[in-house]
Amino acid sequence: MRLPQVIIIGRPNVGKSTLFNRLVGKKLALVDDQPGVTRDRRFGEAHLLGLDFTIVDTAGWEDEDPASLPGRMRMQTEASLKGADVALFVIDARAGLTPLDEEIGRYLRQQSEVPVVLVANKTEGRAGDHGLFEAFSLGFGDPVGLSAEHGEGLADLFEALQPLIEHLQPDEEAEAEELDDEALEAAPLKLAIVGRPNAGKSTLINALLGEDRLLTGPEAGITRDSIAIDWNWTDPASGETRPVRLIDTAGMRKKAQVTDKLEKLAVADARHAVDFAEVVVLLLDATRGLEHQDLKIASLVLEEGRALIIAINKWDVAENASGLFNGIRAALDEGLAQVRGVPLLAVSARTGKGLDQLVKAAFDLRTAWSRRVPTALLNRWFDEALAKNPPPAPGGKRIKLRYITQAKTRPPGFVLFGTRLDDLPASYRRYLVNGIRRDLGFDAVPVRLTLRSAKNPFKKD
Repeated sequence: MRLPQVIIIGRPNVGKSTLFNRLVGKKLALVDDQPGVTRDRRFGEAHLLGLDFTIVDTAGWEDEDPASLPGRMRMQTEASLKGADVALFVIDARAGLTPLDEEIGRYLRQQSEVPVVLVANKTEGRAGDHGLFEAFSLGFGDPVGLSAEHGEGLADLFEALQPLIEHLQPDEEAEAEELDDEALEAAPLKLAIVGRPNAGKSTLINALLGEDRLLTGPEAGITRDSIAIDWNWTDPASGETRPVRLIDTAGMRKKAQVTDKLEKLAVADARHAVDFAEVVVLLLDATRGLEHQDLKIASLVLEEGRALIIAINKWDVAENASGLFNGIRAALDEGLAQVRGVPLLAVSARTGKGLDQLVKAAFDLRTAWSRRVPTALLNRWFDEALAKNPPPAPGGKRIKLRYITQAKTRPPGFVLFGTRLDDLPASYRRYLVNGIRRDLGFDAVPVRLTLRSAKNPFKKD
């Protein structure tokens, strides 16, 4: 059952993201003193004194040309009202009413479909009293005075929201039945899109969704928050519909170039998104090719144990396409020697080329990433691997490898038991890892191998 949807609207820097974080109980949205931090809609599950609803954070409302970045941000906010059950109109009580607050109020009154709750934020102490009284002139009834930063006034917000959304709360029995049905379906694929600024990450997600869900444009670095969007993908070959959680992230530049505080926060948020994901798509710009920073991002993804796909975007405008593809393939095999054969695909967010193949490859890669090898098959492979290439004997003393076991999946991890493992060369470890990936169905998935020596209980330390 769908939860009621409550959207937060207001001019920049009135505390919308702080209120969002307060209601979801986590610091999901980036927050800073400077205005305009939030640019895309962010959704979260809110819990307020027994009321459960979806809360939507939006970009600050600005009176700018629709073609400009602030203007396009405003259009995203306007679009978010469609499907909302309640709008929380937030003002800064300490600053008092501004002409932009009055303009937003006029717009919200003109659209009569969504009920509005007026929230006067930053009312801690007495500094916000004047702005709280001014808020009555906006014509939305009694304003709710609160402090999102300090958690004050949430009971008053509950009283304002309760009559508007209580009747929309999901029925518990119906919810339980739906969850049982969902359990029969495959879990959503957690798919993150990463890359350098302006590679087309948000445009790619909009193309997959078939709508302008994320803010895009020629300006680099538009995306700041990591935005997760639930979506259903239909396999054109089988007609099967499968759930996906798409995660858009901020562009990652070279560390030395990231000096702005907000950009540092955004890049840190993108790294957290990699941790959350199962499969990560590193998006390249076909007009710029493969750069050293791309290899660094790819290495980060692999070090975190995530399955990786590399997609070359803007393929419709690529020059010498065949040479570009082969050159990137060769550079990847050399630069990512720890996982050779990472899937490389050519796509175009503008034309839709290769997008279904990209999602299909991501599902296939997740299957390999989650794979557990039957014990008998693993033992048989291990015996054959040792027979083909026995471990070395440094100093005339052979290293004994006794057995191997798979300790975990997602990512796959194996533990190798034996003696004198400190002397096992890195080249032989690579031989084993490459054999596991090649022979046991792990394809281009990162595989971890841990060495463990069995202690002799009769040997004194």
